[in-house]
Amino acid sequence: MRKPLIAGNWKMNKTVSEAVDFVNRLKSHIPLNPPGDSFRGMSDVEVVICPTFVTLSEVGKILEGSSIKLGAQNMYMQENGAYTGEISPLMLKELGCRYVIIGHSERREYFKEDNKLINAKIKLALKYQLRPILCVGETLSEYQDNQTIDVVRTEIREGLAGIDEEQMSQVAIAYEPIWAIGTGETATPSDANKVHKIIRKIISDMFDAKTGEKTRIQYGGSVKPDNMSALMEQPDIDGALVGGASLSAESFIRIVNYDKKD
Repeated sequence: MRKPLIAGNWKMNKTVSEAVDFVNRLKSHIPLNPPGDSFRGMSDVEVVICPTFVTLSEVGKILEGSSIKLGAQNMYMQENGAYTGEISPLMLKELGCRYVIIGHSERREYFKEDNKLINAKIKLALKYQLRPILCVGETLSEYQDNQTIDVVRTEIREGLAGIDEEQMSQVAIAYEPIWAIGTGETATPSDANKVHKIIRKIISDMFDAKTGEKTRIQYGGSVKPDNMSALMEQPDIDGALVGGASLSAESFIRIVNYDKKD
């Protein structure tokens, strides 16, 4: 059974002091010892926080010894060198990062990252035992033109080119319809699940059925406490990549501790 993965992507938000306050409040709701605890994140859900680069060090120190994993929002495709302003996987690893978001739509749109570059990042992240969260999704115009599956298939196939089954076990996919990110709009749970199911088939075709079944596929795009339960009731939705709603500790706690019907 796939363990849900819920990651908070803070994007370009929170100063160091704000980040420290947030994580301390989050930890106060998540005791260190899982057995017997009622908070779902301790045993049933894997929780990741992806703060800004400048807050990673302090956030990582606070999360040390807790069940919450540290993740980064991006990384460069080289280990070191004359790449002013970039961050390498070596740096992220030393700070205690376990996950890294790669291929977010904002990186694709604003920084013109293509599938070839994203693929290089994924390979380098895996080399240093960082678990990539590969983001895929269609724009509004692509959605309206019924191109969702073609777009997602291309992004997955090219983004994961050259990855083997063992490496794929460390990769999560985040399906984020771009038209739903930060807009307040969201795909209906059933519509989102249809795309997730197709993504799982694409992965099965690329690797094998076992890999497709084991791969965790998150949903992203205006995820909120009020719609999380309905999303998580879908059989192929394995968590969420949360943007704006992850900036409030109270909101994020409600999302992680969603009520899922048995």
